[in-house]
Amino acid sequence: MTTTITAREAAEVERVNATGRQPVDFVHGLWLLAESWDAWRTPFEERGYAALAVDWPGDQADHAAAHAHANSLSGVGVGQVADHVAEVIGTLDLTPIVVGHSFGGLLVQIIAGRGLASATVSIDPAPSRGVLPLPFSALKAAFPVLGNPANRKRTVTLTFDEFRYGFANAVDETEARELYDTFHTPAPGRPLFQAATANLDPTTEAKADKRTPERGPLLVISGEKDNIVPWALANAAYKQQRKNGHSATEIVEIPGVGHSLVIDGGWRAVADASLDFLDRHGLARHDAGPDQS
Repeated sequence: MTTTITAREAAEVERVNATGRQPVDFVHGLWLLAESWDAWRTPFEERGYAALAVDWPGDQADHAAAHAHANSLSGVGVGQVADHVAEVIGTLDLTPIVVGHSFGGLLVQIIAGRGLASATVSIDPAPSRGVLPLPFSALKAAFPVLGNPANRKRTVTLTFDEFRYGFANAVDETEARELYDTFHTPAPGRPLFQAATANLDPTTEAKADKRTPERGPLLVISGEKDNIVPWALANAAYKQQRKNGHSATEIVEIPGVGHSLVIDGGWRAVADASLDFLDRHGLARHDAGPDQS
């Protein structure tokens, strides 16, 4: 079978395996790239982990290339991305911790449900089957995609005002513009349609096995001011995951932050909450020493 692993990802896996450390696999969501996790690598590496970030099938190398090839993710769906992340994980020597944001937060729940994670941090996760609330702010934030059924097979580039409402409502105008110009990239519309219809479609790809014995501890992080995934959605995801009777499930709300919480000026508080969770569940690697990679 033809691999979907890119040369960049293969190099990341080789580097991580060479360290012998506990891998932490970061998974981005819509309108971002793997590079959105660059700042997170340092605190995790300093705590003894080996960090890598996966792509979505069709992702470009960087922000400029993503805009130059705006249609490269057209039609990409949740199942395709989950299978790709699983393939990358299959080349790691150790079962990773997985950390995901937005649709990445849903993807890491899917990966955990397959028993492929030692622990999971799901940050402002996109809704999956079983998550029932429909907050107005979430519907408004998704309207640029869901408002046109043709977007199911297309990619969508947000306007600044759409990005400001959905991602960057909790930061000032200057930072919002900087985030838009630095991080925002075209994203496939299909995952949003899959999430929107998940509770109507028993065969949906937008679902995670919540009861897997091998799931491991799982943390849901909610941004207090998130418009795309407000507390009602994050808490509903937590309640679904709490059905797992084999491992701990926790939720925490980070005050004062919106959906851009992994890339804006408040990202360190979110990273620290993730690291504290891993510490509490015995996954800390303070004794790992300097990275020799």
